[in-house]
Amino acid sequence: MIKGTGVALVTPFHKNGTVDFSSLEKLVRHVIKGGVDFLVALGTTSEAPTLSCDEKQAVLDHIIKVNKNKLPVIVGMGGNNTQAVIDSLKSMDFEGISGILSVAPYYNKPNQKGLYYHFKAIAAASPVPVILYNVPGRTSSNITAETCLRLAHECKNITAVKEASGDLSQIMEIIRDRPEGFSVLSGDDAMTYPMLALGADGVISVAANAFPKSFSEMVRLSLQGDYEGARKIHYKLLDAMEALFEDGNPAGVKAALYSFGILSNNLRLPLVKANKATHHKIVNLVSKLK
Repeated sequence: MIKGTGVALVTPFHKNGTVDFSSLEKLVRHVIKGGVDFLVALGTTSEAPTLSCDEKQAVLDHIIKVNKNKLPVIVGMGGNNTQAVIDSLKSMDFEGISGILSVAPYYNKPNQKGLYYHFKAIAAASPVPVILYNVPGRTSSNITAETCLRLAHECKNITAVKEASGDLSQIMEIIRDRPEGFSVLSGDDAMTYPMLALGADGVISVAANAFPKSFSEMVRLSLQGDYEGARKIHYKLLDAMEALFEDGNPAGVKAALYSFGILSNNLRLPLVKANKATHHKIVNLVSKLK
């Protein structure tokens, strides 16, 4: 059962657009030292849609190399072509990988039956546990509580959901009716504390790239039942967490990491840097939260 703070790692780039592996190593060491519980490679925050297949493999290999089996590594493997995802799973070397994070199909907008069979097929093909990723704001398809629970109960290899629907009623239904050992993880940094108070098990976080120590402590205290202590950290982080997303993700968190000297502030089109006003706001807010 996966619990605690996972960090959705960004991909650093040089000014010429190539992957900056030296900065990636620095970032992985930074979040491990900060106390996160697991690493997530090639998620949305990594700008994976702009990485070539070879670049994705190189980024993943480098994260695994730097991690040295210290923490579980989850890799993003999803899409809107079920067979293509299955083909990728069959050709993947899962050495050093603890599970996959599979996003709901985007653009073609399947109904609940389609979502169920999509994930059932992926679970059957995956040699490692599968974390569902529900993020309707990006995919235009919501994995309902009913569908999520059906998959959780019927597919032993589906062991968690990253919930970023923002629908607390839906999330509470999943938490209440899930099978034993099924994790519910927040997919929204600002919603993490409320979700933990409702019985969730952790988070896959963007903000933890920038301030892993404070964010991990907030999650840890919540899981220990110290909601008063966790709440203080939650409100201390709140303005910064919200500012990170004002000009999109990962533009905000890259601005923060640049201010810490961890990486250069470069993104790949169609994403661009945070606007100057947002950049300065982020730097001011996160400077005390590293």
